[in-house]
Amino acid sequence: MKNSLFFILLLLTSCSYLHKEDDRPLARVDDDYLFESDLAGMVAPGTSATDSLNLTRNYIDSWIKKKILIHQAEKNLTEGQLNFSRELEDYRNSLVVFAYENMLVDQRLDTIVSDDEIESYYQENQNNFLLKNNIVRLSYVILPLDSKHTKQVRRHFFSDNPDDKEKLADLCDKYSIQYFIDDQTWLIFDDVMKAIPIQTYNQEEFLRFRRTFEMQDSLYLYMTKFYDFKVKESTSPLQFEKERIKSIILNKRKLTLLNTMRQDVYDEALQKNTIEIY
Repeated sequence: MKNSLFFILLLLTSCSYLHKEDDRPLARVDDDYLFESDLAGMVAPGTSATDSLNLTRNYIDSWIKKKILIHQAEKNLTEGQLNFSRELEDYRNSLVVFAYENMLVDQRLDTIVSDDEIESYYQENQNNFLLKNNIVRLSYVILPLDSKHTKQVRRHFFSDNPDDKEKLADLCDKYSIQYFIDDQTWLIFDDVMKAIPIQTYNQEEFLRFRRTFEMQDSLYLYMTKFYDFKVKESTSPLQFEKERIKSIILNKRKLTLLNTMRQDVYDEALQKNTIEIY
């Protein structure tokens, strides 16, 4: 078996392929055979000999176990239970319709969703946009604890002068470990806490009484500035839901397009007299 597997590896990594008449069987289960050609392309070029051998062995073992199980099932099921022609036809029909509908959507679906449409949907369905997490708008900068640029970064970070934001971004690009200074984007507070090691047992209480703060651990200095927050179970802000609403609107358009297509196909069949009910 080991010699045979080694030969397979040579076959899989070579540029030439054996003709079918030269194929050597690698395994057999009753009248089913696994040939060398069945493994062609299974091992990627550059794979080590050890990994290639393990992949080949695992494939052969898996093939044998699957064939044994299939043969066992075939011996114990009736002809009626083994007749899957109806299921196969249904499955094929589903694939054909799915492919056609996808082609239709790609060709005809209008994917442009305006801000007015998004806002209108949001206003009409605010009860559907309740937050499941606390969210925040904030900026933060993480610097090495021994950074020589801490004072300069701090001055621009806590400044209210809009011109300082560009200077801050330049400093952060050069000297920070990580930063986020987009004050218009809402973030899930739990995700923020993965970047900044804030310790609190009550997120809502923490957010109500903190606007700016610094903290440090053994490696880094963290500067944080909060602009706004929303607590879970309150209405989610529009900006936080824009992409979700866009997806909802597009999905509604898609369903409308498909329903219209199905009705048009049916109506056309009626007009052409291709439908008869006996």
